[in-house]
Amino acid sequence: MTAATDQPLDWQLLHVQPDLAQALADWRSWLADQRRLSAHTCRAYGTDIFDFLKFMAEHQGGALSLNHLTAIDLRAFRAWLAHRAADGATAATRARNLSALRSLFGWLDQTGRGFNPAIGQLQAPKRKAPLPRPVAEVDTQAILDMAEELAASPWVGLRDRALLTLLYGAGLRIGEAVSLNASQLPRQAENASMLVDGKGNKQRQIPLLPAIVEALLRYRDACPYPFHDDGPLFFGARGGRLNADTARGAVRQIRAALQLPDSVTPHALRHSFASHLLAKDVDLRVIQDLLGHASLASTQRYLDADLQRLQAVYNDAHTRARKGSS
Repeated sequence: MTAATDQPLDWQLLHVQPDLAQALADWRSWLADQRRLSAHTCRAYGTDIFDFLKFMAEHQGGALSLNHLTAIDLRAFRAWLAHRAADGATAATRARNLSALRSLFGWLDQTGRGFNPAIGQLQAPKRKAPLPRPVAEVDTQAILDMAEELAASPWVGLRDRALLTLLYGAGLRIGEAVSLNASQLPRQAENASMLVDGKGNKQRQIPLLPAIVEALLRYRDACPYPFHDDGPLFFGARGGRLNADTARGAVRQIRAALQLPDSVTPHALRHSFASHLLAKDVDLRVIQDLLGHASLASTQRYLDADLQRLQAVYNDAHTRARKGSS
């Protein structure tokens, strides 16, 4: 499989005519000098185009020219991407391969050296959404405690703790949480629930654990700003509605203080809510309703992630078992 490396490419090995050779040299200079792409990206794009031209030269049976590039049809472009897939390139790598092609052919068009309409018909390969990466249960309590410790003032610490408790304990999206109004705050801890406005203006009723309500009420009692039914539940430091980016920034500070991986984000707490429910054998459709997923397929990803983790644990244990038996 061809890959971007630190080894320089020998462009002289390509079977290309002088007009194309000059165009390639000018394009590579443009990437570095005009586009100011990083050296790594320039190498990656160069490697992609090198591989593409080698493939086309082998099928052309002669030295390629600019005219050959403008005549390449959609089938040939797709054949190269299929070749990359057969060579083991992932969807993400093939998406970058296509980006390199578009860069070169777009530049050829802009500089008047050639135009190929087929390049505009190519579609990037579909990339699988990454599986959810929940926060380990052992870390969630430390995150909540650190939220209070790192805050600039006591009431902000209680706010951050209440917010993160809500994300983890009820599975809200960060945007849903900061959009809550004071009228949605439950008045008592027992049998409490909250009506949440989710994606697509879909509402869902979320049951709240007593610990969540207690954290919210502690924050409310400490907050220096007055609560109004149509006003925010979560206030920013200056009295306006809390911004989602501010909440993300607080989690970044907590993550750094606890030396947790970059995957620990507000959304990861929502993932944790779903994964931990799944681990306790809660029905997948119940989890779907609680998360506000329109499709069960979205919720199924948590099961896939859980199975993947189980497989990894099994493989590790099985390997150790084999070593122990030898």
